[in-house]
Amino acid sequence: MQQAAVLWHVSLLVPPDRKGLALGMVGLIRAVPIIVFSLVAGVAADVFDRRKLMAVTQLGGAAAAMGLSVLAFSGVRVVWPVYALAAAAASINAFDPPARHAMVPMLVPRQDLPNAINLNTAMVQAASVLGPAVGGLLIARGGVGWAYAANALSFLFVVVALVLMRDVPATDRSTPHAERQVSLGAARAGLRFVFREPMIRSTMLLDFFATFFASAMALLPIYAQDILHVGARGYGLLSAAPAAGAVIASVAMLPMTRHLVRQGETLIWAVVIYGASTVVFGFARVFWLAFLALALSGASDAVSAIIRNLVRQLETPDAMRGRVTGVNMVFFLGGPQLGELEAGLVAQWMGAPLSVITGGFGCLVATALLAAATPELRHYHARH
Repeated sequence: MQQAAVLWHVSLLVPPDRKGLALGMVGLIRAVPIIVFSLVAGVAADVFDRRKLMAVTQLGGAAAAMGLSVLAFSGVRVVWPVYALAAAAASINAFDPPARHAMVPMLVPRQDLPNAINLNTAMVQAASVLGPAVGGLLIARGGVGWAYAANALSFLFVVVALVLMRDVPATDRSTPHAERQVSLGAARAGLRFVFREPMIRSTMLLDFFATFFASAMALLPIYAQDILHVGARGYGLLSAAPAAGAVIASVAMLPMTRHLVRQGETLIWAVVIYGASTVVFGFARVFWLAFLALALSGASDAVSAIIRNLVRQLETPDAMRGRVTGVNMVFFLGGPQLGELEAGLVAQWMGAPLSVITGGFGCLVATALLAAATPELRHYHARH
């Protein structure tokens, strides 16, 4: 919800001739903290209690969201404070994914891990459906400040859930990868592990290039306001469309995940569909086609995410999971955010539709090159 609200907020504060660049800058100010803090966050997840670390990040995220809400309600008409608070939120939230992803294998047996990852993906995507949709309704009825306030409240629900958790196992300290303090050596060990393992490395690169080139979400305010003319309500629905498709795909994958063969090939084709659906969205001039294209992109991205997460969890020892997720943050979070900057710059130069269309084709080319260069990816079959 927060990202959609920030994009809409920024679009209201800048003149039309600067809108593409201003929206692209949202991606940059969210990407920089991820790149800066990802390795430290990964080490922290392997050193500190993961549940407590998550609680701290959720409280920090709630504080940043409330700051954005106060800013919106105060009627400030300059854009830089929105950028500053969005950057602060991204800095705090950079410490959440390593702890959260590393906790999943601690809570379920290895044989149930594929279904656990699938269910987790479905829940995250379901929240992503409700978030932008509710945000769009709140923006339409009461203004962007209420969307920020609802986002702040959502962080507090997560804190309550963490407090209620019982009997969470401790991080495995028995392996050679275990670390007991945050250090540069621990961060380097995480980097060495990632780039030594071809499947982990290739899935991260595939995720990065796909989301870097095919990042259409930053331009949704332009599509909603100037191309499709559907306003805030339509913007909320368009923002929720990828997550809606992802929920459907995640639920459909539940009975198949443990029995899926040739996961590497399935992953490649999922990213191809993601790029192709982005191209279709770029050409769309009616709401229903744009919505369906975005939903298909979300469905294919969910299939890709399930397989990528399964590969990383199965191929990574517990004591290294936080650092692997930290490195991966540069790819799966940095890619979309930097992609938003790229999309905004190209939109400022050539217009939003050409930015989306060329990005989709860029995703297809990058996927083909990476698949050709990595036979391990094409032939991968996970060992459950």
